[in-house]
Amino acid sequence: MLGKRIATAVIGALATVFLVHYGQGVFAVATLIFTVLAWHEFCNMLRKQDIKGAYLLGICIIVLIWGTAWLGNSQETLGVLVAATFMIMAKTVLAHSCFTLRDGFYTIAGVLYIGLPFAHLVLLRFIDSTVYLSTQMGQLQAGEIYFWLAMIGTWASDTFAFFTGSWLGKHKLAPAISPGKTWEGLAGGVFGSIVAVMIMGNLCNLYLTSSALLGLLIGIVAPLGDLAESALKRYAGVKDSSRLLPGHGGVLDRFDSILFTVPAVYYYIVAFGLR
Repeated sequence: MLGKRIATAVIGALATVFLVHYGQGVFAVATLIFTVLAWHEFCNMLRKQDIKGAYLLGICIIVLIWGTAWLGNSQETLGVLVAATFMIMAKTVLAHSCFTLRDGFYTIAGVLYIGLPFAHLVLLRFIDSTVYLSTQMGQLQAGEIYFWLAMIGTWASDTFAFFTGSWLGKHKLAPAISPGKTWEGLAGGVFGSIVAVMIMGNLCNLYLTSSALLGLLIGIVAPLGDLAESALKRYAGVKDSSRLLPGHGGVLDRFDSILFTVPAVYYYIVAFGLR
């Protein structure tokens, strides 16, 4: 199991590096594929509680949200979400015998939980796509730097939280949702995220104060994503969202924290910048 986990992690890391730096359109398409896979996992988990997510309609909405992100029109995403809400609620009226109001609410929640955050992966990667920054690693697109800040901060938060919680954890953070999470682990995760983002920011010649604040934001938001997916799995009565990734579970298991941190990083940069 450990060997599969390591192999999957290495392959995933190498593929991510390639797609982020060289992928361009391929990166966007890969993001869409992972979004659809995550939606499939979400709907499968709902079925275990006899909830019928609007599967095909949800995919159509996800593609529209992804399209607005690929075109760089984050403002239009709100319009898509409003239209999607009306379409889903209309289905509850027109097909009320087989698609209940509860089904509709969970479908809307799924679109917000999956479609919107995954679209922000594209928005973040291609923000300021014509701007190149001078770093200690050479000239890099601003969006590529911001993307890696989000990824590295999230991974550092998860890693430091795990080890700190394992060694020092005594006070439970949310025992009803995730018994293994502790306040000590949360503190360790925040510390790890701040340090990692500051190191990355220094390599990219960014202001250390801004990098530290961004690391703090990531460290606080990342556990929320983890807890949200844990709550979903506990509700569905499953250990993993799927078995797609050997040793790692499913797409949602790998992207749980990222679904929260990437939008947070995107809007932080839009509001305050890092340079």
